[in-house]
Amino acid sequence: MVDAVRRRGGSRSDDCRSADQLFDRELDHLPPEARWREWMNRVEATIFAASEPVGRETLGRIVGKSCSIDLLIDDIREELRGRPYDLVSVAGGWKHLTRPAYGDAIRAAVGGGEREVDLTQSEVLVLMCIAYFQPITRAELSFFFGKEISRDFIGHLRGAGLIASGPRSPTPGAPYTYVTTKDFLLQFGLETLRDLPELEALEDAGLLNRHSPTADAMPIGATTDEDGEGDDDALSA
Repeated sequence: MVDAVRRRGGSRSDDCRSADQLFDRELDHLPPEARWREWMNRVEATIFAASEPVGRETLGRIVGKSCSIDLLIDDIREELRGRPYDLVSVAGGWKHLTRPAYGDAIRAAVGGGEREVDLTQSEVLVLMCIAYFQPITRAELSFFFGKEISRDFIGHLRGAGLIASGPRSPTPGAPYTYVTTKDFLLQFGLETLRDLPELEALEDAGLLNRHSPTADAMPIGATTDEDGEGDDDALSA
């Protein structure tokens, strides 16, 4: 009986492998133009059906080895020119996003999106600091702004899915650090953290100062204890 179960389990696994092998990625039987068109359709359909950005590795499973994903995406985007949505590179993959010009119409019809996050100016400033200097502790954030930052303040950013607990700091007490998440990239339309504006440009504009605490920058609640929770949702730079 055990052997029979093993044979049945092996058969299902073999069936999956066989189905994968039967999927024709190369499409050698098609002329080049028709082959390229089919690859475009596969890629666009996959991205359209996905709830999260689709990465290069995933798309590579449905097109031929000689296919340039970047050129394929460029051709799809060219065809979408003039449409109310676009194919955008964000959070390490590609995703269909509505063009900003139609935001008011969408909100008037169906209200705000599920992923929309309402942040105060103070929260945006703290989030920006975490994004640039991660991993960073709450004590370091407090020094940066010249005021203690409360757990509730950090908790709202965590609850919005924009930050998560990073590795413990090598400082006394080993407090957790904070880092941005994949949702942060999605919310701000960034492909990676490397797409953040240069620090020098922000400093020149007077929006950021890496060296001096800004005691009057924002009203932030006071607290002294560090968070102790871990989180597996961290995104490394």
